[in-house]
Amino acid sequence: MQISIGTNRITGLPRCLWLLLATVLLAGCAGPSLEDYSDRGPVLTPQEFFTGELSARGVVKDFSGEVIRTFDADISASWDSNGIGTLNEEFRFDDGEVQTRVWTLTPDNGALHADAGDVVEPGTMRWQGNAINMNYVLRVSYGDGTIDVRMDDWMYLITPDTLINQTTMTKWGIEVGEIVLVISKR
Repeated sequence: MQISIGTNRITGLPRCLWLLLATVLLAGCAGPSLEDYSDRGPVLTPQEFFTGELSARGVVKDFSGEVIRTFDADISASWDSNGIGTLNEEFRFDDGEVQTRVWTLTPDNGALHADAGDVVEPGTMRWQGNAINMNYVLRVSYGDGTIDVRMDDWMYLITPDTLINQTTMTKWGIEVGEIVLVISKR
């Protein structure tokens, strides 16, 4: 009789499909790298752009891409004599909520170690050309509690005074939202 489910003839097809699916999924995870922006200008240096008073305006989108909140923010940025930066941010959302976050940016082998009070896994800020990338885990309010969300933060300098920031938010590797904002020097 030829009905044996243990042979490669029957089980080989699902293995091939799983391999193909895994390959497609992994390829979909591949995103841009900083090297892709190394020749682009204007050149973005965090210590130069994030100095003084800045303002931001943006949107928060849910997993489907729908805008669920808008906000504006004031950012006060400075650097001490040891090269440690402080970004003091105050966000005002359209629903009346106000959030503050104070980033500390510490030099770390040609990059910046980035930490803040609600950041549960600090990030490393790296940059090339006109782009910055930083990946960290942020604790955010959700319902009556909080959740930890991975933030993949990309910033692009458009003019010497204007930066566009796009952040993808994921939980367990699944995209749960996005933040898009423009930061301008005042």
